[in-house]
Amino acid sequence: MLKISWLCCILIIIGGAFAQNPGPAPRRGFGGGMRVLGAAAGRPGPVVAGAPYSADAVTETTQTLPDGNKIHRVTTTHIYRDSQGRTRREEALDTLGGAADGSNTPTVAFINDPVAGVSHALDLNGRTATTTVIPPMLGRGPRAARGPRQSVDSPNVKVESLGRQLISGIAADGTRTTRTVPAGQIGNAQAIQIVTESWYSPELQMTIRSMRSDPRSGDTVFQLNNLSRAEPPSTLFVVPAEFQVTQQQRRGPRARIPAPVQ
Repeated sequence: MLKISWLCCILIIIGGAFAQNPGPAPRRGFGGGMRVLGAAAGRPGPVVAGAPYSADAVTETTQTLPDGNKIHRVTTTHIYRDSQGRTRREEALDTLGGAADGSNTPTVAFINDPVAGVSHALDLNGRTATTTVIPPMLGRGPRAARGPRQSVDSPNVKVESLGRQLISGIAADGTRTTRTVPAGQIGNAQAIQIVTESWYSPELQMTIRSMRSDPRSGDTVFQLNNLSRAEPPSTLFVVPAEFQVTQQQRRGPRARIPAPVQ
């Protein structure tokens, strides 16, 4: 049976994003696809208050092999955010690339609570949790969420606006970015085009749909499905009383000591 004592640390999937602004990320095994750093999955994003939601974040990847064979994967993560900016991300461990076929797959949840200044990693099957105290950033307040960059100063990158449209009833602004890798730059005989399309919701302050097409790795489509703007239950953002909890302390940034006046 798979043990997940690594819940005492943050799981960061290379290239992933935290539930404040979820998006597609490469899924790899424990060998080299993720590194263990603390108590919540992904990279902590800016705190977004006053914009609650719940949704299923669905990532679909399709890769075509040289012989014409295709690899198709669909992963679903349940995500929640309340009006205070607290977030919860919940998924089966096999979607994180950590379970062997046929194993008893655990379900894990990662809670980020900027109000209490803690994050939690929960093993929902084993009823255990790791709580990490997050020290405040010295001299910094909550960061405002930012939309996708609108322009890139490069002759090989083209950015175009796709206007605004409703996605799951939410207004979103679309941007298409086309990056060209010139022939010979990475040993390629011909130019390679990577096209990324992103739809950003100013209301939710997050990307709610994105598509990426790269001849080297295939196509990835991400979208928030079953999107609800209702306030999620407050019980989703706390550790259940019956869970066995382990505490750990995360080191904060060092304070800067001003240089003496000469």
